[in-house]
This record gives sequence, C-alpha cells and structure tokens, in this order.
Amino acid sequence: MHRIASGELYQTYTLGDLRITALRDGYVDMPVRRLWQDGNKPFGEDLPPQVPLFGGQLRLSVNAFTIDDGSEIILIDTGASNAWHPTMGRLPQALGEAGIDVEKVRTVCFTHTHLDHIHGLVLADGRDAFPRLTRLLVPRQELGLFHAVARLERFHGMAEPFDAGDRLGTHIDIIGAHGHEVGHSCFRVSSGGESILIWGDTVHVPSLQFDRPELTWEFDEDQDQARESRLRLLAHAADDHCFVAGAHLDSPGIGRVVRSGGSFRFEPL
Repeated sequence: MHRIASGELYQTYTLGDLRITALRDGYVDMPVRRLWQDGNKPFGEDLPPQVPLFGGQLRLSVNAFTIDDGSEIILIDTGASNAWHPTMGRLPQALGEAGIDVEKVRTVCFTHTHLDHIHGLVLADGRDAFPRLTRLLVPRQELGLFHAVARLERFHGMAEPFDAGDRLGTHIDIIGAHGHEVGHSCFRVSSGGESILIWGDTVHVPSLQFDRPELTWEFDEDQDQARESRLRLLAHAADDHCFVAGAHLDSPGIGRVVRSGGSFRFEPL
C-alpha cells in the first residue's frame, strides 16, 4: 500500500488496482471504565501509563473506509452523523475533501449496527447522505437491530443480509468477527497480491489492546467471543501480512500488525 493523497480528514492509498480511502468521521471521548481487564473488571487508576488520556478519558477515533475499483465505490460504515456526540458527523466533509462524489457511492456495508457506524446514512438535515444508493448490506444476525432504528426507517426495506464466507464482487471476502456485536464482521479486500482487513471494532484502545488483546470493551456484546475474534484476526493479519483498517484506530486507522514476543504490535502506515 502506498499513500497517494491526504488531507485533514482523509488519506487515500493504493492496494493493487484499488484505491482505499480512510475517512475521519470524528472522535468520541469515553470513560476509562469502558476498558475491562481480566475477570471483566473495569480499569481505574491502574490504567497503564502508555495509554493517552484527554481530560481523563479515552479518545477513540471514528473512521470509515471506501473501496474504489474505478467503476464502483463501496463504503464500509458511515459514522454517526448527528446521532451521538457533536465531535462526530464529519463524514460528508471528509468525502468532499477526498474528492469522492457521494452519488458514486452505490453500496454501503456495515461491520455492525452500533450507532457510530450506521447513522451516517442520513445527514444532519435529514436528507439521504448517498442519494443513489442501491445496495445496503447488513450482517444477517443484526437485521432486527437495524430494523429497530426509527431514524433509518426508510432504509429498512433496502437492507440486504450477508453472512461470513460471502464474497462481494471480485475483491472482497467477509470474515466473521462476532463478539463486539452478534454479527460483527470483517471485510478482507484483496488486489495485486495485497490485502487489507477492514475490521470494524476489533480494537478500541490501540495503545493497549495490541499488546494485551485479552482486554475487552464494556460494550462488547459477548466478552469471550470478542476476545477470541480479536486474537484470531490479529494472528491472521500478522501471519498473512495483511494491512488492517480499524474504525477506532487512531486516524487514519491503517497499518500493519506484527508479532512482538507473545503478543502483537501495531505499525501505522
């Protein structure tokens, strides 16, 4: 992968014959107690010193990603729009800064249905963010969760389920990464001998969870399954020399995973 363009809210890279663009929707500050250690015990004053804090809180970047093969643009996750904290909702500006025409975004895929990944379908003023959207892909196990979101009611009939093992076009394979949510999924994108795992919320606190992947997040729906998925994807990325793209890795959220002793290390691209 090589960076070919960048700005305040985006970075664009080549991946074989594809272009991958990281888009920053913003960030959210969360209490330290959201990060859980062994025995599902929240961290407090015992938080390791290498973890940066902002006003005493953990800062999570919120990222989305596009895949452009020259004829179609696929968007993975959409950010929060104005559904949560005011520090998010900058995806439209990021797309504009990157020169991505929203009318060319015809397919949107969700890694899972948490609000900071799906509400960007609707702009803050209520208009459709992607006026020519023709395909909306949601993990099968989370269709019910998506249909329960009243703000997105006009998209309920468009939602199309996918399963782990499905293939999208010629470049994208779906890998199950359940645990953070019941259908949480990873998209493996491959071209020209290179691959990247767009893995959603596999890691929330990159300053700690690469080195200590057993640590979980309070909002993981199934703590044990989330831990297993994280360990499996970290090993997959390291051993297969895949790049990774994370929704909550520090913007732009793209890099490599390497083994480090008995654990892992993240190397930003």
